[in-house]
Amino acid sequence: MVRRGTDRTAAAGERRAGGKGVRPARRPEVRMPPTAPHDGAPLSPDGDYDGLEFRAADFAGQDGSGARFLDCALTDCVLDDTVLRHARLLDSVITAPRGVGTDLAEATLRDVEVTGARLGGVQLHGAVLERVWIRGGKIDYPNLRRARLRDVVFEGCVLVEPDFGGARLERVEFVDCALRGADLGSATLTDVDLRGAAPLEIARGMDRLAGAVISTGQLLDLAPQLAAGLGLRVED
Repeated sequence: MVRRGTDRTAAAGERRAGGKGVRPARRPEVRMPPTAPHDGAPLSPDGDYDGLEFRAADFAGQDGSGARFLDCALTDCVLDDTVLRHARLLDSVITAPRGVGTDLAEATLRDVEVTGARLGGVQLHGAVLERVWIRGGKIDYPNLRRARLRDVVFEGCVLVEPDFGGARLERVEFVDCALRGADLGSATLTDVDLRGAAPLEIARGMDRLAGAVISTGQLLDLAPQLAAGLGLRVED
């Protein structure tokens, strides 16, 4: 069961986001119903998983394309080369997932909390993320090209060379989050709060920052790139 953000939560978020100029992301508030342990069977394409707990499951190399996970808890699961294309993860909690090459292309994540992820090269191109809270952990080289992110919070995590090329980001917050070498080429940003990103490193797409808010200190750090993008020479 998921309870949508209350007025109090929204007000608190507005204060965090500075009130004026940027709308805060709505965080999911996931309240898990009682879950039953998964029977340990391999994932199956188009599988239907409802109210299950997956604990320390090894899904390496398995195919769960098109599967639906509703009110599920996934804890300490291995996701090396796991195929979850077009999967739907709804009203679920994912804790300490780890793996390389996890394929979530064109998947849907809605009202999901992810904590302590250790992932590399996760494929999320064309995916839809709505009311998703990613806390802690480190994600290397996530591919979010042409993904749609709405009401997404990255908090206390490290993102290494995330590719947001052609993606649409609306009400996305980076809170105490390291953003290294981000690619924003052809991305569209609306109410994106980057003030909590430290460091904030933009490898590509400086011209796509319209619709985002940054701090004065970040502006000074990015000034050389902004000047270069404008063809502006700075000389003393």
